[in-house]
Amino acid sequence: MNQSRPDGCISELVIVGGGTAGWMTAAALSKILNQSITITLVESDEIGTVGVGEATIPMIQLFNQVVGIDENEFMRETQASFKLGIEFVNWGRLGDRYIHAFGNFGQEAWTVDFYQYWLRLWLEQKAFDLEAYSINRMACKAGRCMRADPQRPNSPLGQIVHAFHFDAGLYAKYLRKLAESRGVKRIEGMIDAVEQEPHQGHIKSVKLGSGQVIAGDFFIDCTGFRGLLIEQSLKTGYEDWSEWLPANRAIAVPCERSSDFTPYTRATAQRVGWQWRIPLQHRTGNGIVYSSNFLSDDEARSLLLSNLDGRPTAEPRPLRFVTGKRKKLWHRNVLAIGLSSGFLEPLESTSIHLIQSTIAKFISFFPDRHLDPADIEAFNRQMDFEFSTIRDFIILHYKLNQREDSAFWKHCATMPIPERLQEKINLYQSHGRIIRESNELFSELAWLQVMHGQGLKARRAHPLASIYSEKEVSEFLEHIRQTIANCVDLMPTHADYINQHCKSKIQVTA
Repeated sequence: MNQSRPDGCISELVIVGGGTAGWMTAAALSKILNQSITITLVESDEIGTVGVGEATIPMIQLFNQVVGIDENEFMRETQASFKLGIEFVNWGRLGDRYIHAFGNFGQEAWTVDFYQYWLRLWLEQKAFDLEAYSINRMACKAGRCMRADPQRPNSPLGQIVHAFHFDAGLYAKYLRKLAESRGVKRIEGMIDAVEQEPHQGHIKSVKLGSGQVIAGDFFIDCTGFRGLLIEQSLKTGYEDWSEWLPANRAIAVPCERSSDFTPYTRATAQRVGWQWRIPLQHRTGNGIVYSSNFLSDDEARSLLLSNLDGRPTAEPRPLRFVTGKRKKLWHRNVLAIGLSSGFLEPLESTSIHLIQSTIAKFISFFPDRHLDPADIEAFNRQMDFEFSTIRDFIILHYKLNQREDSAFWKHCATMPIPERLQEKINLYQSHGRIIRESNELFSELAWLQVMHGQGLKARRAHPLASIYSEKEVSEFLEHIRQTIANCVDLMPTHADYINQHCKSKIQVTA
């Protein structure tokens, strides 16, 4: 039952569209708002979901905690596995591979960041590669996995950082059950018409094919690429970023689970674009992202199917997109969340994070019926920054390739890039410096791993990394390397850890 509220407060919130975006929104708002307003979600079983967002980054743990989810139960219900990072294959040159891992590297000491001491010796060929100083990366290489051990806060075993791979469809079902238990009302039906207020153009209601009219004070558009409210009704406009990210197609297909049950996602650069591999408890998710200007749909489908671990368990599903974002995620009384807000290819598993981030920022700017323009403008500025900084990080992967085997990769290596990204590259090449701007998603260590992993070289390390003697720095690095190696030996395999803690009892066919 709604609690009493002052005049001017929103009383009816309508989420249009389900899937991961819709039910994440419903679950979060029903928890935070504590049934103080009515939340209705409208969706149709006739409309399928894209469902490629199966890999996440560590911030998903915070979302699950806020919503009130038990991690082991969630993993059992969604056929989830652990994710310690992403392996990139063939992104620098053919045959290259590196892992962008979560978590810290080494141990902070002395004057500058740890990696600067490593860089000093690595440039002199007196240090192991970067991966040796990361518990997450070395665990990935060994196929081992566990959660951080809170009883060992000063050990690398207490500093493991994880995210998840899960079945996005099962996650939506899990969140739906949770949201409905907290008062969210789901209405099944196809939307036949959208009614706008004649003077300001706000959305007034949506009408279903059955004739039912659903009115609201505020609407959240989770209708996917079509953007039923944000674009088809409000004509908000779209920023096209395909000049920097030329891929415009994807094909997704599940296959039988492989014995290679890795605690990481794999992104393999193909002749045109790249292929993802996401291991779940019951199957492996696969897909290829490519540009139709360089590869036909039939060629892409054939390339994908010829590089699977096992037998496909469903028909491949094609997807067309234009990389970019809505010019305004929040326009009038409509907020776009998920694919209706924009699309950044899932190279760094940011799709679900952007849903989570948009929800969190909306909660911090939660409006009343007055819909103050200052609030809306500030929200949109913050989301512009979030999208554009993630965009730049994804562009970096394409730009730093040194491949000579296809016109696609040559195009990516020579294309102009955003000025802010070029400044980051220049700064790293100078003294290995990496500056994290404001609250951008990816840390200095994330940028370091991609830059170093794809062959971008710093000319020098930070000058202050030379204050200590080579012997001191060498002994410091070796102690860390050996400690991490010993810790990895103590960790269980990925499969054993899941079997012990969160193995699904539900057999699900793809």
